[in-house]
Amino acid sequence: MMKFEFKPIGFIRTQSREISGTPIQPSYAKEYTGKVEILLEYIPGLKDLDGFSHIILIYVFDRHRRGDYKLHVKPYMDDEIRGVFATRAPKRPNNIGLSIVKVDQIKNNMIFFSGADMLDNTPVLDIKPYVPEFDEGEKFRIGWLEGKIKLGEERKADERF
Repeated sequence: MMKFEFKPIGFIRTQSREISGTPIQPSYAKEYTGKVEILLEYIPGLKDLDGFSHIILIYVFDRHRRGDYKLHVKPYMDDEIRGVFATRAPKRPNNIGLSIVKVDQIKNNMIFFSGADMLDNTPVLDIKPYVPEFDEGEKFRIGWLEGKIKLGEERKADERF
């Protein structure tokens, strides 16, 4: 079996210290702000990022033990058991998280953003600019989530996460 090693390029700072009560998904966390503190050796990689309104943060769910996942889960927007790959549940075979957040400001080695749905001190593996034209264009289907998404509601993590 192949094995991969990653090291963080920085750490996410937010007001969320516990899994329970942390906002679920950036669209439910618009009022929650955070910052990515980039490690000094990676600062040159931030060049030109300030021209983008949104970025994709790829990070590690480091509070979950490796192997602490189930292939069938009960997602927060449903009462049915679903396959983990048909959900955005954080307990996954590889503990990788992804969030598209709004960039508020970039200053030195800090990226200030809104939509913070992650815990304080979360390790960041990579940052990519969000480009709607690359990711949108076709009519998307959203499977079992059809009709369940209500963006005006507050959604936070509970004991399932």
